[in-house]
Amino acid sequence: MARPRNGLTSMSGIIGGINYSLLFAGGSSAADASTGILTALYGGVSGSSASTAVSTGNPLTDLKLAQKNQTADVAKEVKTPAVARDIAAFTKAVANAKDIKTALSNPNVLKVLLTANGLASQIAFPGLAKQVLLSDPSVSTSLVHKLGNSTWLSTVKTYNFAKNGLAELKNPQVAAALTRGYAEVMWRQSLDKATPGLSNALAFLGQASSVKTVDDILGDPVNRAVVTGALNIPQAIAFQSLTAQEHAITSRLDVKNLQDPKFVTSLTDQYLLAMQQNTAVAGTGDLTSLAVQARGLVV
Repeated sequence: MARPRNGLTSMSGIIGGINYSLLFAGGSSAADASTGILTALYGGVSGSSASTAVSTGNPLTDLKLAQKNQTADVAKEVKTPAVARDIAAFTKAVANAKDIKTALSNPNVLKVLLTANGLASQIAFPGLAKQVLLSDPSVSTSLVHKLGNSTWLSTVKTYNFAKNGLAELKNPQVAAALTRGYAEVMWRQSLDKATPGLSNALAFLGQASSVKTVDDILGDPVNRAVVTGALNIPQAIAFQSLTAQEHAITSRLDVKNLQDPKFVTSLTDQYLLAMQQNTAVAGTGDLTSLAVQARGLVV
């Protein structure tokens, strides 16, 4: 097994500190588990809303428009029937819950809470999600620390349900922030349907300057997707050793350049153009093909 760092290893199913092989156990084949691992690495949101965005046909123009209109477009997204219905169901479930355990057992609560915090891929694992959210971030041996996933840890620390209980979800400011966050994710999904990769592009532009090492790229699904997409590195590199993954990126990219806004913009544009060209090979079926082909891949 390759040396662990940032929770990434080759074909072990351990990504970001979470043993996805266990989560996907029960699938019909190794390819099913591999597909799940690829989806976890490169993103994927369950429960997508209907698309409200429209593409100009030029992904670079679409990016500029999304940056300009984000605030107004997210406000419009809140009022769309699907998003309004999800937010209403969340609000009702929180109001009717007798305690935090009851609230976190409700799928309507988990849907909004996890999606708003960048954990939509975990909606499929409600039992695990509930346990992690109830774990105590101040205890080093708690489940959230055992997972070793920075997004989970940040979320658990933010709400600290182990200490604050249901009162945290019933806090009007917290509820408002969650519903806004949920609407923004739905808006970003809408962007992706119109312009593949646009959501990742927006996120990458905002966080690229925080990338200091190659593992900051490999350990974050947005960074990984944009960089590997722009550099034309196959997604299935995820099934190689960590050393091979690192080399695939560092042989093509000087990580220090991500501190240069002009370089980041150019790299992001390259990613969007690549996504436009490769739209036909995107999707679950192609992830499965990549997973099946992953063994023996050399980049």
